Amino acid sequence: MAQRYLLGVLGGMGPLATVDFLHKLVQDMPAARDQDHVPVVAWNVAQIPDRQNFLAGHGESPLPAMLAGLERLVAAGATHIAIPCNTAHRWYDDLAAASPVPLIHIAEATLDRVRALGANEPVRPGLIATRGLLACGMYQQRFADAGFDCLVPSDDEVERLFTPGCYAVKAGDVEAGAQLLEAVGDALLERGATHLILGCTEVPLAYERIRSVHLPLCVDTNRALAGACIDAWLRARCA
Repeated sequence: MAQRYLLGVLGGMGPLATVDFLHKLVQDMPAARDQDHVPVVAWNVAQIPDRQNFLAGHGESPLPAMLAGLERLVAAGATHIAIPCNTAHRWYDDLAAASPVPLIHIAEATLDRVRALGANEPVRPGLIATRGLLACGMYQQRFADAGFDCLVPSDDEVERLFTPGCYAVKAGDVEAGAQLLEAVGDALLERGATHLILGCTEVPLAYERIRSVHLPLCVDTNRALAGACIDAWLRARCA
């Protein structure tokens, strides 16, 4: 008999990235009928304090609002939690400690994708992410431990290209934001990256909107997270 499984999505960070994650969760599920899809309950409430601002020393901590959303998802019956926001994983340990159910980690899911690539070709990842996420080394340390040399944007590239590009996407100006975010990818590839890790969940949907030439070299962290959630659902169905 299949184990009970209900994926809780702690979203709203931002809401467009959450919708992108849910779309990929459906798109990538090998389903022959509606009933085969991952059962999901989503908390797509955007009134969570800005993660980037707080890590830059401004505004309120997002943790209380994230904990409140987590509590709602668990009360709704979630057996697993996914957070389609990379920067929100700065608070992963706090959220995991407060959760009675497991959290599926976006960086671990992404590392699995990079390892799979590395089995067939040399991989030198270039990481596109927020300043706060870059500072904590969440991806860089995992890549280093797995034997991958990770490149990151310069402070100037983050300030001049990434941050305004990310906020343009959040504001709905996806095409303009995508041009700035693509320039970050250009810089990393010019410095020797073989693949781009889209370590902010606004970046994949921006690249897809403009059909970026970089897409064949990209590892989409939202898609990696969706894949890990699908795998967990398939395991539960077979248990």
